[in-house]
Amino acid sequence: MTDVLDDVRDHYRSPGLTERLKTALMALGPEDQRLTPEQLGALDQFHTRGLAATTELARLAGITADMSVLDVGSGVGGPARFLAATYGCRVTGVDLSEPFVDAARYLTERTGQSGQVSFQTASALELPFDDGRFDAVLLQHVAMNISDRARLYREIRRVLKTGGRFATFDVVSNGGEPHYPVPWARTPATSFLLTAAVTRETIEPAGFRAVVWQDDTEAAKAWVTQLRASGPPPSPNLGVVMGPDFAQLSANLGRNLMEGRLGILTAVFEAA
Repeated sequence: MTDVLDDVRDHYRSPGLTERLKTALMALGPEDQRLTPEQLGALDQFHTRGLAATTELARLAGITADMSVLDVGSGVGGPARFLAATYGCRVTGVDLSEPFVDAARYLTERTGQSGQVSFQTASALELPFDDGRFDAVLLQHVAMNISDRARLYREIRRVLKTGGRFATFDVVSNGGEPHYPVPWARTPATSFLLTAAVTRETIEPAGFRAVVWQDDTEAAKAWVTQLRASGPPPSPNLGVVMGPDFAQLSANLGRNLMEGRLGILTAVFEAA
């Protein structure tokens, strides 16, 4: 398992990321200018449908100001900052990539949210928190990199309060082998896709009851079509984070969705 974790970590290594972000963000204003989470939306929402998906997932999860929320696989922190700014809740993010965590902290300083949003480097399979610590846990486009799904979902249940909400938004297999590279894996060695049905069969025994279950594949396809029609993405964008081949990774994700090889699942579970 350590070798796989190392491979996943390497995929998101992104050396020099914070310095690249500092340079890219000069397009939005000087270093001492405070930025809003919305200004960073093209740069820090590393999942299908971007900020719209985070907005919908938070609504379905019932996020409120008095909650303590954990974002597992928080990337450079976009969803965490959005949740804190929109709902007033406290958010903790964890990610396997140290450069992502460093970048997330820097961007959170730029938005003035460091007192409300924090980040740690950690594995989703060994969350560094006490049992029952959080009211809600979000997981967006993360599970595809994790082979031991049963352990992942048990660990999420462990850190959730009874009655807490677990909201997941992930890529699922529709039975066909995807075209690689894709945003989460350049080869099949770090891609562990499940079908939607098997995903549910793996989550529920960890101590969860489904309260929302929806196939968002068509919405994802519409998003891909819109992106293709709108031309080059605004700058700065996720290419700053993932490097010059990000356009190819994104194009393959769109191709896989359009060909029916992959689907998009949105689900919310209650911790029993």
